[in-house]
Amino acid sequence: MTLDLRSVPEFVFELLVCRWAERSWPVDDAVAVVGRQVGTAERRWDTVIVEADPEGLAARARFGADELDADLLRVVRHAPAEWAWYRDAVPDPGFPWRYVREAIDRAAARGVVERRKRGNRVEIRRIAPYPNWVERVVAVENKPDLDRSAARRLGDQLGHDVERALADEAWLATAATGERVEPALLRDLPVEAGVLAVSVGGDGRASAEAEWHAGALGPAPADRERRLVLAERVYGRGFRDHVETTRPDCRHYELRARGDALVPYCAAKERHQTQAECSGSCEAFEPEPPAWRTRGWPVEGGPGVAYRRLLARRRDRARRR
Repeated sequence: MTLDLRSVPEFVFELLVCRWAERSWPVDDAVAVVGRQVGTAERRWDTVIVEADPEGLAARARFGADELDADLLRVVRHAPAEWAWYRDAVPDPGFPWRYVREAIDRAAARGVVERRKRGNRVEIRRIAPYPNWVERVVAVENKPDLDRSAARRLGDQLGHDVERALADEAWLATAATGERVEPALLRDLPVEAGVLAVSVGGDGRASAEAEWHAGALGPAPADRERRLVLAERVYGRGFRDHVETTRPDCRHYELRARGDALVPYCAAKERHQTQAECSGSCEAFEPEPPAWRTRGWPVEGGPGVAYRRLLARRRDRARRR
């Protein structure tokens, strides 16, 4: 049975859009690294697609699977090839140097720079050059059922994205209706924002058609640093981290295949749940029986642990492409 995307929670719609983008985002020689619910201090997007240089992405893996925040990036990107006093290596940050020292300690503990002390001086050395792996950043807002009130809110959000140009492109993804003219094209949206009509085919896979192509926004030079921080958040978190905010340890929690995507499903409610309701406060929540987590039955550690391992493997595999 074909899934009507207008009736699913936005949470499920987002996961399907993320999986489609990871598999099929139309880039030439780049690789799509996809994150969900990531952004800056002033704006959070449903889906962020980082178009990455394959060789640069492979080199980025040298610095581990976790994201590098702005403070760590400052240290990693400026760490020299040979030992040097950290104040000679890192540009003046414009705030007290003790915070740079703290970032150096964190970076050394993670193994992304080398640190040593010569007398009273802290010296650093890079483990490898930090690569130029990010080619473009694309922001997507997901709204499966685009009524007029939702369109007004999205118009404001996308207008902000276009004005600030924190991403290279801004898109709206909405459920395809099959009408001759998709309703999203008739809404009051910025002309620079693209429109994707998303549907699920007979094979269960989500696909998307560009009904209106996005215009190039071109981030301002002052925002390029924030764009790299955003890309690092996408790299570290991906879109399968929903197991950190839902309850896979509930006996009713399942992952069900939608094509090649794995989407949470609540057996107690017999439907795909929202992220907000899938928590310990849910009236249907029941912890997994202890027997599920012991003696290797039915899977080692219980289904919840197995779900976490499976999604972690998929996320790591996507980063290594």
